[in-house]
Amino acid sequence: MNSFWSIARFTACSAALLLTRSVLAPLLACEQEKETPDQKTAKSPSAIRRSAEEGDAVAQDHLGHMYEGGHGVPQDYAEAIRWYRKAAEQGDADAQYNLGLLYDGGHGGSQDAFVALDNGRVVEQGDSASSRVQRVPQDYAEAVRWYRKAAEQGHAYAQSNLGVMYAEGHGVPQDYAEAVRWYRKAAEQGDADAQGNLGVMYDLGRGVLRDYAEAVRWYRKAAEQGDAAAQNNLGLMYERGRGVPRDYVQGYLWMDLGVSRSSGDARREFAAKRDSLGGKMTPQQIAEARRLAVEWKPKPMGTPAEDR
Repeated sequence: MNSFWSIARFTACSAALLLTRSVLAPLLACEQEKETPDQKTAKSPSAIRRSAEEGDAVAQDHLGHMYEGGHGVPQDYAEAIRWYRKAAEQGDADAQYNLGLLYDGGHGGSQDAFVALDNGRVVEQGDSASSRVQRVPQDYAEAVRWYRKAAEQGHAYAQSNLGVMYAEGHGVPQDYAEAVRWYRKAAEQGDADAQGNLGVMYDLGRGVLRDYAEAVRWYRKAAEQGDAAAQNNLGLMYERGRGVPRDYVQGYLWMDLGVSRSSGDARREFAAKRDSLGGKMTPQQIAEARRLAVEWKPKPMGTPAEDR
């Protein structure tokens, strides 16, 4: 997924299971009645500002995105927060989610210059008032507050990230059952991160009874959409015969796909798992798995994944 910053993933046990956050470019509008990103992008910055100043929540959210990323305007996190907040306080779920993302990850600037809030008003601290690219301090409680507002409106990405906050105990007491509840809401809307994370919970027995078949079901839904962590985890299930009959070709196929769609430490970890499995296989089996990987195509969100 595209974003302006990376949010950490963590490894849960030796099975290389990963919990992931949904992190999308803030421009995305999730409600069908809103403008599409292409329609928004076609408007000039001045037209978007006029609409925002007239109180249009969608335009306010988009103007916040522009300031956050420096798209058509100088990058300015104070302004990004100000415009996101105007839209969020009107109940705009995308803006609420975007505020949650900013506070979840923290972003930008030096340790001595950051954006703070004083009774809901953006104030600048550190350096000089003219230093406009401030740091947004990481604030999990504030992230949870805004994620929850969006999640309660049915925003799938906010639901998924709220689940991560409960799973990790960030901004709220750790509560696996509550994490599962929010993951499920987002997963049922087709969110791949939530589907993969729900698979992890069933795999490890956190917040639910351990159920390998359910873990496989949710891993598969995310893997079919191209989620690298879920592809790796689904491969591990095939290798170990958990929730599915043991099948090294299928295991290698999914692990290889996970490697091809990941980077950095995750890619190295996934590759090590795949190569370890390869040591148990014949050259013919590896060749077949690679052939299947080349032919594989992701399924659009919501397309039923066949069981195999």
